[in-house]
Amino acid sequence: MAVTGRTALLAALGALVVGLVLPSWAGIGAVTGALFVAVLADLLLAAPVRTLRIGRGGDTAVRLGEPASVELTVTNPSGRPLRATVRDAWPPSAWRPGTALTASRHSLLVPAGERRRAGTLLTPTRRGDHHAYRVTVRSMGPLGLAGRQGSHLAPWTVRALPPFNSRKHLPSRLARLRELDGRTSVLTRGQGTEFDSLREYLPGDDVRSIDWRASARRNTVAVRTWRPERDRHILIALDTGRTSAGRVGDAPRLDASLDAALLLTALATKAGDRVDLLAQDVRRRASVAGRSPSEILPAFTHAMAVLEPALFETDMRSLVSTALRMAPHRSLIVILTGLDAAPVEDGLLPLLPLLTKRHEVVLASVADPHLDELAAGRGTLDAVYAAAAAEQTRADRRHTAERLTRLGATVLDAPPNALAPALADAYLALKAAGRL
Repeated sequence: MAVTGRTALLAALGALVVGLVLPSWAGIGAVTGALFVAVLADLLLAAPVRTLRIGRGGDTAVRLGEPASVELTVTNPSGRPLRATVRDAWPPSAWRPGTALTASRHSLLVPAGERRRAGTLLTPTRRGDHHAYRVTVRSMGPLGLAGRQGSHLAPWTVRALPPFNSRKHLPSRLARLRELDGRTSVLTRGQGTEFDSLREYLPGDDVRSIDWRASARRNTVAVRTWRPERDRHILIALDTGRTSAGRVGDAPRLDASLDAALLLTALATKAGDRVDLLAQDVRRRASVAGRSPSEILPAFTHAMAVLEPALFETDMRSLVSTALRMAPHRSLIVILTGLDAAPVEDGLLPLLPLLTKRHEVVLASVADPHLDELAAGRGTLDAVYAAAAAEQTRADRRHTAERLTRLGATVLDAPPNALAPALADAYLALKAAGRL
């Protein structure tokens, strides 16, 4: 334990008084006095802490669950060598459980006028910004009997980005996109298709695809093929209100929505479409628009990293009006929200026709797989009651989805690990059908 200079001086004076006042204890007093003189000398020989210069460097962003390396630089401008234990303080969420005590402490020997580096390995367990608190240095004397201690502020921030676990589904969806984009052209023209080529008519082709002028020139029946257009606009609207805070498994629903939004963004960007982001509850939490294809995914991940569910009911009227301003022309609007009956009926349902009148709308919601387990429960009275409640909840969600579908929306209700691929498949299906 470190001893301050004042404590050591008082102890030495006390030992001297003991030696003078109690002559019979003179031998013991002399030994004690010598010991405390050694402690005091050790304290005086310890390098000062206040004049140290602390710097930082290293990672500023990392995906959740992956390690981030932050480097401390300790410069010793004094004329005495620094023998120190350094503690790098971060919030508990910046460390893997059980590792903070050892990972935050470093032993350093810094010669006079030199500097040394020490690396701190962080593994954030929560999304968002993690801020360094302070660096505490304990400088010991050459005998290790006493030392000085002090703290320095050394600001640094590491942003934990969404983990993007659904990126494993991206290669298979890109393969389907390549088939859709030129290799397999559609034969019926939709609102989101452009002319691709002519080919000879085959039995089963839609007669509306026949190009009569080209057929007359070729002396054979020719049909037009179409392929999905590029440069379409997609707006992803994240509901960050109360329903997004509900936990499904080990994470809130919002995390599954973020993962689905990232997969759709990566896929749509590869397809040549423009993607914008809106996150809102009672107020706008994030907005990303007008970015170039290479900037879209990094901008989205950084904007999503700091999003947290708000314990308020989402103002759907404000969300819809903002979405209409961000999408003035025909677009695909993807709303990631809940399917709880009361919020949808009171908030989104009356406003949905404003969106479907001009846009293609997809509503994606995170389902709780635990409901299926409860609904299958039997054997005890408690299990039967739980099964009845779970079945009623599932029926309410189906009824809400049917009402939204009748108003022209495509509704997805999938568990957290299935929502992202389901949303990507819905996007590809709209492309294939010429609706985007």
